[in-house]
Amino acid sequence: MKMAMKLTALATLAMLSAVAGARADCLADIKKAGVITAGNGLLGTKPFVWKNEDGTYGGMEWEIFQEVGKRIGVPKQDYVITEWTSLIPGLKVGRWDIILSGMAATQERIQGAGISFSNPYFLLYDYVIVTKDSPIKTFDDLKGKTLASTLGTMDSLNAHVLVDAGKAGKVLDFNDFGAPFSALRNGQADAVVMDQATLMAQMESMGDLRSLGEPLYYTSKPEWAEAEAKAPYILGGTSIGVRKECPELLAAVNEALAAMDADGTRKAILSKYGVWASYQEKTLK
Repeated sequence: MKMAMKLTALATLAMLSAVAGARADCLADIKKAGVITAGNGLLGTKPFVWKNEDGTYGGMEWEIFQEVGKRIGVPKQDYVITEWTSLIPGLKVGRWDIILSGMAATQERIQGAGISFSNPYFLLYDYVIVTKDSPIKTFDDLKGKTLASTLGTMDSLNAHVLVDAGKAGKVLDFNDFGAPFSALRNGQADAVVMDQATLMAQMESMGDLRSLGEPLYYTSKPEWAEAEAKAPYILGGTSIGVRKECPELLAAVNEALAAMDADGTRKAILSKYGVWASYQEKTLK
C-alpha cells in the first residue's frame, strides 16, 4: 500500500512538472499551433472590434491583434467571444492565450487575480453620458440619479466612486458595453459612465448623446492606491493580458508593441479609427 501511494505521488509530481513545463513555453506552443487566440468581451463595440457581414473582424483592436500576432511569429489570430466577467478566469484555465479586449492593467488584476499585462497600447478615460434631451445639465444634477456601466470595468469603478461620494444615487452594472446605453435610452438609467472611444462610436451610430462636463480620469480602489502609485503604467492604459506562467509570451508581446511604436504603426491604427491624441504617445509613467 505504501509503495502504491509513493508511486501515485511520484506520478502526480511528474504530471504537474510536465504541465508546468508546457506552460513555461507558451509562445512555442502557440507558434506550433500556428494560431493565437484572444478572449474578447467587446465584440460589436466600435471602435474596438466588431464582425462584418462577411464574417471578418474589424476595429482598432483587431488590427493591433493582427500586428502583434505577426510580429511574434504567429500567422493566424482569432477571437473567443465571451462575457467580460469571464475573461480573466478563462485566461487562467487556458481557454484562450491572451486577453485583448480593452482591459486596463490594474494591480488588483495583477496581484489579486494573478495575471500579467503588457505595456499599454491605448489610454482610456471616462465621460458621464446622457441623452441630448436629458434635463441633467451638470454634475450636480446627478444627485439621486441612476448610473449605468459595465461590470468589472474601470468605468464601473468610476461610477461607484461618484455614488460613494454622494454625487449620484446608484449604479446598474451590465455584462456588456451596449446594455448601459440601452438602459439609458429606455429610461432604466439616467446616465452612463463609459470611456471616450465607446462614446465616440455610440455618438456616430445613434447621434442622440452628449457628454457631461470634463473627463473622469481613472482612480484606483483605496486598498490598491499605494500599489498603483508604484506601477509603471498610467492607470487607464488598456493592455494585453497574459498568464503568469507565460513570461516569454509577455516579453514577445511587449517587443512587438515597442516595435509598433517605433515605426508608427500604433499611431497609424489609432488615427485610422479617430482615437489618436497627443496623450496616447506616453502610456508609461
